[in-house]
Amino acid sequence: MARLADYFVLVAFGPHPRGSGEGQGQILQRFPEKDWEDNPFPQGIELFCQPSGWQLCAERNPPTFFVAVLTDINSERHYCACLTFWEPVEPTQDAVCTEDSVESGPAAEEGRPTATGQLFAPKTLVLVSRLDHSEVFRNSLGLIYTVHVEGLSVSLESVIGNLLTCTIPLAGGSQRTISLGAGDRQVIQTPLTDSLPVSCCSVALLFRQLGITNVLALFCAALTEHKILFLSRSYQRLADACRGLLALLFPLRYSFTYVPILPAQLLEVLSTPTPFIIGVNTAFQAETQELLDVIIADLDGGTVTVPECVHIPPLPEPLQSQTHIVLSMVLDPELELADLAFPPPITSSSSSLKMQDKELRAVFLRLFAQLLQGYRWCLHIVRIHPEPVIRFHKAAFLGQRGLAEDDFLVKVLEGMAFAGFVSERGVPYRPTDLFDELVAHDVARMRADESHPHRVLRHVRELAEQLYKNENPYPAVTMHKVQRPAEASHLRRAPRPFPRLDEGTVQWIVDQATATLQGAPPAVRAEKRTTVPLGPPMTAILERSSALHANSARRLEVVRNCIAYVFEGKMLEAKKLLPAVLRALKGRAARGCLTQELHLHVQQNRAVLDHQQFDFVVRMMNCCLQDCTSMDEHGVAAALLPLVTAFCRKLSPGVTQFAYSCVQEHVVWSTPQFWEAMFYGDVQTHIRALYLEPAEDHTLSQEMGEAAPQEEERSALDVASEQRRLWPTLDREKQQELVQKEESTVFSQAIHYASRMSYLLLPLDSSRGRLLRERAGLGELESASNSLVTNSMAGSMAGSCDTESGFEDAETSDVAGAVVRFINRFVDKVCTESGVTSDHLKGLHVMVPDIVQMHIETLEAVHRESKRLPPIQKPKLLRPRLLPGEEYVLDGLRVYLLPDGREAGAGGSGGGPALLPAEGAIFLTTYRVIFTGMPTDPLVGEQVVARSFPVAALTKEKRVSVQTHVDQFLQDGLQLRSCTFQLLKMAFDEEVGSDSAELFRKQLHKLRYPSDVRDTFAFIGGAVHAPSRPARATKDKGPSLKTLSRNLVKNAKKTMGRQYVTRKKYNPPSWESRSQPPDDDQEDAISVSDEPEPSTLTPTSALKPSDRMTMSSLVERACCRDYQRLGLGTLSSSLSRAKSEPFRISPVNRMYAICRSYPGLLIVPQSVQDNALQRVSRCYRQNRFPVVCWRSGRSRAVLLRSGGLHGKGVAGLFKTQNAPSPGQSQTDSGSLEQEKYLQAVVSSMPRYADASGRNTLSGFSSAHLGGHAPSPRARVTTLSNPMAASVSRRTAPRGKWGSIRASGRSSGGGVGVDVGSRLAGRDMLGPPQPNGAPPDPGFLRPQRAALYIIGDKAQFKGVRQDPLQQWELVPIEVFEVRQVKASFKKLLKACVPGCAAAEPSPASYLRSLEDSEWLSQIHKLLRVSVLVVELLDSGSSVLVSLEDGWDITTQVVSLVQLLSDPFYRTLEGFRLLVEKEWLSFGHRFSHRGAHTLAGQSSGFTPIFLQFLDCVHQVHLQFPMEFEFSQFYLKFLSYHHVSRRFRTFLLDSDYERIELGLLYEEKGERRGPQPCRSVWEYVDRLSKKTPVFYNYMYAPEDSEVLRPYSNVSNLKVWDFYMEESLAEGPPYDWELAQGPPEPPEEERPDGGAPQSRRRVVWPCYDSRPRVQPDAISRLLEELQRLETELGRPPERWKDTWDRVKAAQRLEGRPDRRGPPGSLLVSSVPQHRRSLGVYLQEGPVGSTLSLSLDSDQSSGSTASGSRQAARRSTSTLYSQFQTAESENRSYEGTLYKKGAFMKPWKARWVVLDKTKHQLRYYDHRVDTDCKGIIDLAEVESVFPGTPTMGAPKNVDEKAFFDVKTTRRVYNFCAQDVPSAQQWVDRIQSCLSDA
Repeated sequence: MARLADYFVLVAFGPHPRGSGEGQGQILQRFPEKDWEDNPFPQGIELFCQPSGWQLCAERNPPTFFVAVLTDINSERHYCACLTFWEPVEPTQDAVCTEDSVESGPAAEEGRPTATGQLFAPKTLVLVSRLDHSEVFRNSLGLIYTVHVEGLSVSLESVIGNLLTCTIPLAGGSQRTISLGAGDRQVIQTPLTDSLPVSCCSVALLFRQLGITNVLALFCAALTEHKILFLSRSYQRLADACRGLLALLFPLRYSFTYVPILPAQLLEVLSTPTPFIIGVNTAFQAETQELLDVIIADLDGGTVTVPECVHIPPLPEPLQSQTHIVLSMVLDPELELADLAFPPPITSSSSSLKMQDKELRAVFLRLFAQLLQGYRWCLHIVRIHPEPVIRFHKAAFLGQRGLAEDDFLVKVLEGMAFAGFVSERGVPYRPTDLFDELVAHDVARMRADESHPHRVLRHVRELAEQLYKNENPYPAVTMHKVQRPAEASHLRRAPRPFPRLDEGTVQWIVDQATATLQGAPPAVRAEKRTTVPLGPPMTAILERSSALHANSARRLEVVRNCIAYVFEGKMLEAKKLLPAVLRALKGRAARGCLTQELHLHVQQNRAVLDHQQFDFVVRMMNCCLQDCTSMDEHGVAAALLPLVTAFCRKLSPGVTQFAYSCVQEHVVWSTPQFWEAMFYGDVQTHIRALYLEPAEDHTLSQEMGEAAPQEEERSALDVASEQRRLWPTLDREKQQELVQKEESTVFSQAIHYASRMSYLLLPLDSSRGRLLRERAGLGELESASNSLVTNSMAGSMAGSCDTESGFEDAETSDVAGAVVRFINRFVDKVCTESGVTSDHLKGLHVMVPDIVQMHIETLEAVHRESKRLPPIQKPKLLRPRLLPGEEYVLDGLRVYLLPDGREAGAGGSGGGPALLPAEGAIFLTTYRVIFTGMPTDPLVGEQVVARSFPVAALTKEKRVSVQTHVDQFLQDGLQLRSCTFQLLKMAFDEEVGSDSAELFRKQLHKLRYPSDVRDTFAFIGGAVHAPSRPARATKDKGPSLKTLSRNLVKNAKKTMGRQYVTRKKYNPPSWESRSQPPDDDQEDAISVSDEPEPSTLTPTSALKPSDRMTMSSLVERACCRDYQRLGLGTLSSSLSRAKSEPFRISPVNRMYAICRSYPGLLIVPQSVQDNALQRVSRCYRQNRFPVVCWRSGRSRAVLLRSGGLHGKGVAGLFKTQNAPSPGQSQTDSGSLEQEKYLQAVVSSMPRYADASGRNTLSGFSSAHLGGHAPSPRARVTTLSNPMAASVSRRTAPRGKWGSIRASGRSSGGGVGVDVGSRLAGRDMLGPPQPNGAPPDPGFLRPQRAALYIIGDKAQFKGVRQDPLQQWELVPIEVFEVRQVKASFKKLLKACVPGCAAAEPSPASYLRSLEDSEWLSQIHKLLRVSVLVVELLDSGSSVLVSLEDGWDITTQVVSLVQLLSDPFYRTLEGFRLLVEKEWLSFGHRFSHRGAHTLAGQSSGFTPIFLQFLDCVHQVHLQFPMEFEFSQFYLKFLSYHHVSRRFRTFLLDSDYERIELGLLYEEKGERRGPQPCRSVWEYVDRLSKKTPVFYNYMYAPEDSEVLRPYSNVSNLKVWDFYMEESLAEGPPYDWELAQGPPEPPEEERPDGGAPQSRRRVVWPCYDSRPRVQPDAISRLLEELQRLETELGRPPERWKDTWDRVKAAQRLEGRPDRRGPPGSLLVSSVPQHRRSLGVYLQEGPVGSTLSLSLDSDQSSGSTASGSRQAARRSTSTLYSQFQTAESENRSYEGTLYKKGAFMKPWKARWVVLDKTKHQLRYYDHRVDTDCKGIIDLAEVESVFPGTPTMGAPKNVDEKAFFDVKTTRRVYNFCAQDVPSAQQWVDRIQSCLSDA
């Protein structure tokens, strides 16, 4: 029995002591005045009576009631029921009234009217109880108030006395009627089961207020220990909500701060760091805004606010959705019927609110039963007597439920509520309740009902009935009878204030009742205790049938077979199965199978193995353990723990090594929780055995058969329950004996575990003090060097141990000390929890150091003997082949090459052998990072695996944590990523110390970013490493290097400082005069300076000697060779000829004074003088002013390039042509020069001077000019703006331009007509073809500009243009360099991912490829290039002026020339294009490639690679138009970053000259040094192999290519994806030669020779080499046959050209289609010069090419005729071998090179048969350098010496040969031989 109420308190308003506006509560009276012994009076009760504060109010409020909850220091809850009413305040009235004033008050006040300023003070009646009967409290306090207000004739003292003395039973379902003596009657029902919470309607109300999702969120938050705050204006609602939430948590009890109603004065409690559930009035919501980690539930608004920093883990997944569905069925039963066409009639069976409350609780009860199903199987009973000690095995529970990763359940199990649940409900013998039965018996039913909602609902209702019955055991009770005050009684004037009660009377009533109770016998309710049912074993919460490693029965069979083979000694069979076993052991079932099988081979706790068996067993154990987490949730480590101390091998007599010394390096051994769970599990086993033994001893013989098995099946909890039941019946001695036995069991297990822990924590080589890294905060350890040591690994590793842990440089004692401390902490914890006495614990502390020390001594002998074992046979390190000059920087470090994100090679779902992981070594050389090794999988065979990339290509290096499939555990990993699309993910072997790994990283970094470019491999390759670097120029070899550099820098400074003084006003030339070459007056008008220009004179007469040297060197550069080919200008001495050319070659930049990043010679308009160029250059970024780089042979339009304009330059370009003001600044002058310059460019184009003398480029007719005023705005053609500005023309309709945006995706549907066509005036044509191709060409309209300027959109904002200007703007949005860099990084990760994707699928790869936006950038580049090609083809010139002019500009102009000019699609032409546009025009290769330390921060930016990718895309679409192969592009892509050659080093010609790179090859012929230039290497290689040649090369007649540019037409370059693990990248040709194929051998029995068939593995073999194309194969066969026959090998090119020519002749006579052979290539249709693609050498001679192009540049027809005329002589040469050449006369002559090239000695051959004059480098040279066709020779006459001619030779020894193309200058050794040559040539001519 318990008291219904402990205290009654009267609290009234009192003034605040500090005189503030608020009052404070004062306790007027409390009953009883003395505290109960078992329940002291709670302090601070007056704060809770008025939670919002004690305040007076101006009107009488109705009485209020609520129940507050106070929690005392013992966590006991006190329920304070508060009824508050208001009484008037008299200003003079004292706070405490005397008796007489109480009596006389009413009579005096009755007739007096209420004063207007009357105030009312609150007064509260408080009932304090430990029971929660809120309705009874409401009725009781209401009765006391009614007696007072209505003035009933009942003494208040007797009512209160009766209330305080009323006792009721606690539980048991009894019913008690009470009366307080005022004619009232109340029935109190106690719940059936005390442990089930009573909720009334609070849960249902909570759901109604907040909804399902919000309540579920609060439920999870409370369980995972978050802070929850309820807000409401109603205190009773707050109390109900908190009570409802706690009811939902059953069977867990909330053990943190619980304050349903928090007073305003205590709001700072909300800042507490501990979890809480608190209710606060909405009035204080503002104070809660600053709480950052509190979940706020607003009951009135129905919202739950979760702060950003708070994560509430949801329920595990099938349960979350199931619970949600069932809750909605309970709360909204009509939801299921809402969609029915014929809903059933609505029955009024909707449950009452109380019933709905119980249904909702039933849902959560089911939820807990499902969550905690089988929890009793994870209870460890550690002690039974004197009190049960129970521990819960969390890891096993989570593992078996399959929820180890579930955030929610892990947090719940770690929380305090669950700890209380275990201690309360883990007890095996106790009263049970509804939850125990549910979790034991109904789990199977719940699982079966999951898919049947109606069954679930039925079960919920059954549970709800039981819960309802628990609260209301007697439903049909008599009604309460309690008096209530009349309606609005609070508004009536109270007869009097609440009186002061007589303490004596109340105390007397209480004392009387207490005396009566003491006399009565104690009413003890007999608790019905039983054994708590265990329930079914655990099952996973969600069956994961589609698990990644679903272990089939076949896999388990493999594991069993392998173990059987090991123990039967069939080692070869075991070795075959081992890889499959190691793979299978990833699955849980296989690991369990392994432990079971190994247990079978242990007899009497010992199993001695031989070395090989030991090795196999340890490897399998390590494989099992390496996937164990620190929790060991699947019990694998627990099952292996007894085995590692059982398996052993004999090292020598008396020395045994156990398996534990080889499996120490796993995280699980250093986890205290693992050891605790293991310890408690073993203790439980022994305690169970302790009580089972006597039972078995006393079993009668006849019952033996049945009883024994039953005994065996009894669980430890059953045994404990039985013992607890018997405990009270035992005598004291027996009890003491049992307690001692249990304690000694625990104690002995503690000693046993101290030994076990020392086994697994002490390293084998403890003398080195090496422990693995400390675990966080625990100082526990992992073992050391030997955790992997299997048989003889200990020996091979013994010398490589290093101190690598938190215990560096530690002595043995420190290792021992660390282990002792760890074990002591463990022993302290488990012994204290298990109730071991302090004496025993002290004894243990003494023993632990001795145990550790003994074990260390044992290990020393084991370690000593293990070192004597033969070391394990590790694979021999394979040394890679090196290039000439390549040297090792770091010799091989043993590593494992691990699989990365690429599927190929790993033998996974992609198929093929598992080449990776591979075991080998990493080498660092001066040039490359190289891995060579062999696959670890023995079934793959002895294949060599190689991966390498140039050090210079490294883009990212990072450490990675290695989870590897290799059977040995590895230290740390390193991932190296390169911009050649290679990835090395490797883990260092255990013998590689951390210092070696660190040294590798430092050396790699040093080589990747040298301080100076001269430290790169291209410079030091082959050189002897000296401690100090020699000076730059060792010796002055003439003025070419040192003097040249000095002069350059000196003159640059001089020129930059010169000021121009005289300026003239600029008058634009008249329309008429533009067609003629300008006369002298005009030239003066263009020229700004009056001083004569030395550069227009001949080099011989005007240049200083050093300048002359510079000029002759510059003339030999690729630029000039190309200018000459294009006929773009001249430097010759005849001024008359120069005047006829529209453009000239200006040497103004020969000293690199105007622009450092431009070449020395530039093409500028003839009419612009050199001194004007300096001022033009100032308007452009980096001084890169517009220069011509190419001219169309057909339309004669020119392509110009420049840097972007400066801001003022843009303004100058489009300002109106007013006369400049007198005070014109230098900038204005520059802008003026710039305008003149562009005008000069326009004037230099002959197409734009028509017959009438009017320029048509603006398209204005005289009618336009007369009749219509032109639009004043600039004609700015914006590609991204659909509204193009149109000049007022009749025929120019508005239209939408295409879009070239920077967003990374091409704009959709509104593109319409192709931009190029539109800008070229083709917008009347039809729409473009699909795929982004331009429309068919049609007539060109005349309205187009002479010059289009393509610039960045940002430059041309707000620009206005004079309508009379003849250039037009095309602003485009281009991507920036940083976007290219970011895009490339993403492309790298997409093509070469670092780790396998979570869900590998083609879609994920395509998504990442799209995210990189690489193809979008390629699309933009191609699109802009095709636009420029269209414009040039239509006759308009184009100036590309983007960014600084060296990145995107270079890409665009190079692509335009490649698409427009077939010459650049040959090997020689492409080389010329790259040398001219990329090298000479200053693309910053060093900066973009981050070649030195200075560029490290900027990172790698693949501008050139992007260009090559564009060329690759065009190559794919036009495979017959390119002489070079795709391999050539890949080769350049690889080597432009490799730093093997010097070609792509440095940022400009100026820097190359400064280093002496450009002209170093001149002078004497070099010996067979390694190639410094990539072009030289290509030439050499081309003579040996056709690898760079495209056999499909057969160019069409139409010269211009227009590729599709849409992203859908672009392909990902296979350069990014392919690799061959057999030999590494194939781009270093010397290294990529595979072993020669063995010859076919006859069988000894005379049978057929064995086949040479071989398996070609993707990603291993290089397919082009293993399976060459038919032509390469035939050429190889020819070479082999020549060698066999002993004939000198003929060059492949000669053979190929012969075959091709024969094919051509075959197809000619009948003009039928080409024969069906590989070599058709549409040859008969070729009418152009064969010289372009039928060269004698691999690249041919510049001379013959330039002859061809000069000839064919006039028009296509003349070119065709020329080709036909020359074809006979050219083709004739194809049928003669080098040996049988007809040489009529031969000898040495000096020949002057074309176009200011120097004189060179040549071996000249006069061939009468072929009617040719051929010249070679030397006598035995078979490679012809040039041919002069005698049919073209006009005359032979004596010549005069020119600049650079041989010295000491008579002038008469010079003679010239004049052909229709040019004049050749020759010089013989002396006069007679010269005369003889002239006669021979003359006779040849006369014979012809």
